[in-house]
Amino acid sequence: MARLKNIDSFLIVTICLLATQGLAASGGAEVESANIDPNNINSLQRGAANFMNYCSGCHSAKYVRYKTIGEDLGLSEEMLVDSLMFNAESTFDTIQVSMPSDDASQWYGTAPPDLSLMARAKGVDYIFTFLKGFYVDAESPTGVDNIALPGTSMPHVLWELQGYQSAHFESYEDSEGFVTTTFKGFKQITPGMIDSEDYDKFIRDIVNFLSYIAEPVRGFRVMLGKWVIIYLIFFLIIARMLKKQIWKDVK
Repeated sequence: MARLKNIDSFLIVTICLLATQGLAASGGAEVESANIDPNNINSLQRGAANFMNYCSGCHSAKYVRYKTIGEDLGLSEEMLVDSLMFNAESTFDTIQVSMPSDDASQWYGTAPPDLSLMARAKGVDYIFTFLKGFYVDAESPTGVDNIALPGTSMPHVLWELQGYQSAHFESYEDSEGFVTTTFKGFKQITPGMIDSEDYDKFIRDIVNFLSYIAEPVRGFRVMLGKWVIIYLIFFLIIARMLKKQIWKDVK
């Protein structure tokens, strides 16, 4: 029995270590905190607009309906139609990709993934780091690579906003001949339309929206959880008062 417990402990530690390693970008860069605010409706509205303008051409979000987005983000049907529904006919439609999957597979080698659950699968910090992590790479078919996902087939669709940057890596070889490459930082090559601080805000809004569509009921769940806790605290107070009343004559 003790041996089984040791094995279980070893497996748990191993899984934790693997999970921790997954938090770092594959190119040796540290994952940067997204610092999103799921309760910021203005940020979510901007993120929805940013997503539809820059992401929906290649990526779908087929598990969320426009109607749900409108209700949760305080957008009228007219605002949905004018600002978000570029390739949909009804508010009951889900966000579908504009580019045919066959063409996407031919151009990029693989069809761009649906982003409905990407925030839950990868985490908001990873997505934030990914959107900041494009750098010029002459050997890449798209002309860029990414520190968070080396070898990515995704082009830098936000290059006009961020501009182009180069990445600096340093390699170290140990006594056994193993080479370790570490990311050291970026250097701006050409400026973008907005500065780095505004670009961070721009992609932070996108990440915030992706976090929302990954779990649209989160707001209701959090609100319900607060009321449940309040009820339990109130019930605990009543129960303790009742206990004292019942047992007050018992010594």
